[in-house]
Amino acid sequence: MKTKAINLQTLCYGLIIGLLLASCNGNKKPEIGHGIADYKVLTVSPKNIGLFREFPVTIEGTENIEIYPKIEGFIEKVLVDEGEYVQKGQVLFSLNAPEYEQELLSTKAAISSAKADVSSAQLDVEKAKPLVEREIISKFELTSAENSLTAANAALEQAQANYSNAQTNFGYTKITAPVSGYIGSLPYKLGSLVNSSITEPLTTVSNIKKVYAYFSINEKTYLEFAKVGMLNNIDEVTLLLPDYTLFDQKGKIQTVSGQVDEETGSFNVRAIFDNPDNLLRTGNSATIQLPRTIDGAFLIPQSATYEIQGGVYVYLVNDQSQVQSTKITVTATNSGQAYIVTDGLKDGDQVVLEGISGLTSGKEIKPVQVKESDISALQQITEKVTSTNP
Repeated sequence: MKTKAINLQTLCYGLIIGLLLASCNGNKKPEIGHGIADYKVLTVSPKNIGLFREFPVTIEGTENIEIYPKIEGFIEKVLVDEGEYVQKGQVLFSLNAPEYEQELLSTKAAISSAKADVSSAQLDVEKAKPLVEREIISKFELTSAENSLTAANAALEQAQANYSNAQTNFGYTKITAPVSGYIGSLPYKLGSLVNSSITEPLTTVSNIKKVYAYFSINEKTYLEFAKVGMLNNIDEVTLLLPDYTLFDQKGKIQTVSGQVDEETGSFNVRAIFDNPDNLLRTGNSATIQLPRTIDGAFLIPQSATYEIQGGVYVYLVNDQSQVQSTKITVTATNSGQAYIVTDGLKDGDQVVLEGISGLTSGKEIKPVQVKESDISALQQITEKVTSTNP
């Protein structure tokens, strides 16, 4: 009986101690951060973001002259080769057109004959004058002699004009370069019969000391630049070559077409570049870069966003370390790795950078700050336009 009383007493003490321990544990607060995951966040601040708009261009020399013959003849000589640099006035082609040489010889002989007629008429006038003074012949005969001299002089002038015209035509058998530049293709070979009506030029001479870069922009882009007065006031534009290197000369926008092309809905634009080393040639393709600045915008990685029904969203962290889904307005960049945010964010907002697929609004996280300079997706931002269609 005594043993049972002791066991009962021990059991009672055990229950009391257990209740006290449970009570103490119930009043203990949980450890802060226990079970909350770390998430990298970026604290954003507004900035003026300089970037480029890119457009494909076609290069042409400032003088790009097609060469056509002015007379009919057979190509007797081709004195240049494709890609050769020629000086202004240099002979490019020689045509065989014997009728023009014959005409030159004939008109030259006509001049000699007309000069002889003038001399003869002049002698008649000189002979008649003293005879009229001595009244041996009538004054009428002197007048007739003077008229004959006038007619002879007129005939000489006509012969000289014909000779000059024949010289001009014969000169057309030598086709020369109207400007200094590079020779284009040579579609006609020796012996080809050519004339002023041929559909394809003999060649093209391109002066490329300066070159034009032609490109098109759509109406939306035009209005975007026009509203801020930028398009005609861009001091420097750059050219990206096909090997993705920058051309070493800066260019300038020269003209914008006065009306929109009804078929394409675009404006034609022309920029000009110095080309001192003749690196660019007529027909080259390249990409022009127009500088553009977006004021008061934010830059975030594209991986920090997600889309719902065409809208772009991010998760922001509030003061209680809870995330909240927020819709933003963005402009894409050519890298495909970053967005320029023009609406939806404010200075000091904390944007969750990664792991957003596992988040829902209201979830508590542990923010880990990341510097913008450490985010590779935010480096070398360039906006690219690959189509001119609205």
